Amino acid sequence: MLAHIKLPKASTLFFFLAFSVLSLSQINAQNDTLVLSNQDKLIGNIKEMTKGVVTIETDYSDSDFEIKWKDVIYVSSNQTYLMSLSNGRRINSKLHSKPGSENIVTLIQGDEVIETAISDVVYIKAIENNFLSRLDASLSVGFNITKTNNLTQFSILSNIGYTADKWGVTAGFNSVRSNQDDVDETKRTDANIGGKYFMKRDWYALVNATFLSNDEQLLKLRSSTQGGIGKYLIHSNRVYFSTGAGLAWTNENYTDPAIDTKNSLEAFVSLELNMFDYDDISLFSTFVVYPSLTESDRLRTDLNLNLKYDLPLDFFVQLGLTHNYDSKPIAGASTTDYIFQTTLGWELD
Repeated sequence: MLAHIKLPKASTLFFFLAFSVLSLSQINAQNDTLVLSNQDKLIGNIKEMTKGVVTIETDYSDSDFEIKWKDVIYVSSNQTYLMSLSNGRRINSKLHSKPGSENIVTLIQGDEVIETAISDVVYIKAIENNFLSRLDASLSVGFNITKTNNLTQFSILSNIGYTADKWGVTAGFNSVRSNQDDVDETKRTDANIGGKYFMKRDWYALVNATFLSNDEQLLKLRSSTQGGIGKYLIHSNRVYFSTGAGLAWTNENYTDPAIDTKNSLEAFVSLELNMFDYDDISLFSTFVVYPSLTESDRLRTDLNLNLKYDLPLDFFVQLGLTHNYDSKPIAGASTTDYIFQTTLGWELD
């Protein structure tokens, strides 16, 4: 009788086992739970929480849900996450609400058990996430035309950033070109690249390189390499506010070839403000002061201010202000230069 029983083919067994493993992994991936203040419950895969918004993937929607973290009263996930707390501590742990205690989560780092308010968790990222999940990028463009004097202006702004467990890198590019009847074309381009190494209690080491080409200030290229240390003074689910200080080595080449290249050593003090989770509006601003250590009475400042309004499908409208000041420019150059920009863009977040 056994001779009449047909055994499944090897290929059939292979597909059955593969399907079983995939199904089990999918079940585990969809085992995270969020409960909101209105008692709604979401079950799925918590991908990240940044800037006060938690992203969760579910089986019952083609698109991810984005929920304000302040509305979450209960969370449970067996995934291991990289998390930042409002006191600056960075933790690798699973994420579970404390039984019987609403708005309190229990984290385990090694042998240490940490209990803290949900609101004190300001950043969450699944450690197993791939490269793209840790990447943030945006691109926006603007075009203005004025009939009087036939003025046209084209702007392009781009930013990219990557956040790892202990460090992060960012880069940016901003270019403006203006054309007007009977006036030479004017150009202004600035770029930057920098990194931070995160330490305890919201301290970080920083390294930056900035570049500026500016017809208004007769600069062919100003490059500045900077190193220092910084600290987050406010690190919450709505506001990041930090300050930094260090030294900068600056090299300046001018549009007039008769003017010698200038090298100088500068100190710098910086402020950075990032405000978000104000409905669809966010604000990002940096202000840096450079007192020269090798030229007496010289002081430079750089200000960047960007106000962004989010649109559907990851599009946005952005208003920007960039201002540069130099107390001792070369002869014929302006002490100040500024630009206002209105751009439409898209972001990968």
